[in-house]
Amino acid sequence: MPSIYDEIKKDHDHHRALLKTIADTTGASDERKKAWDEFYYDVKAHGAAEEETFYSKLMSKTWGQDAARHSVEEHAEIDDLLEELNEMDMASPGWLNKFNTLAHDYNHHIDEEEEDIFKRAKEVIDSSEIDGYGERFLSRKKKELTLVDAKLQDHLED
Repeated sequence: MPSIYDEIKKDHDHHRALLKTIADTTGASDERKKAWDEFYYDVKAHGAAEEETFYSKLMSKTWGQDAARHSVEEHAEIDDLLEELNEMDMASPGWLNKFNTLAHDYNHHIDEEEEDIFKRAKEVIDSSEIDGYGERFLSRKKKELTLVDAKLQDHLED
């Protein structure tokens, strides 16, 4: 049975690799576009699945409420940057500047999760309480991948 911590970390490692690919490519090259599209969809699905599984569990613990709120707020900020970048010309200098902000903010967020939040959660949430959450996360993420475009359309209509 997969661990929620391992599954989230696996995604983070994949996202780090995609960020590096995007940073190491130039303009609107096919390689950059492909890496960006994968990053965009995967991060959106990852964030939603993480909130619905991992952060909902943290919210059930008194100490976890502030940590969860902080991380969910960071998810919203990252989501805003993702949308701004998705609408910009990838070959423009402004795109790269905003991408660098996103990369910095996202790396900060995932480092904080892995180094602080995971450590504290493992101390407070007994493994028997969180068994099965890795599978829940993977299942929810798979569903969220199919909802990214619909959620964006709903947001635009609001």
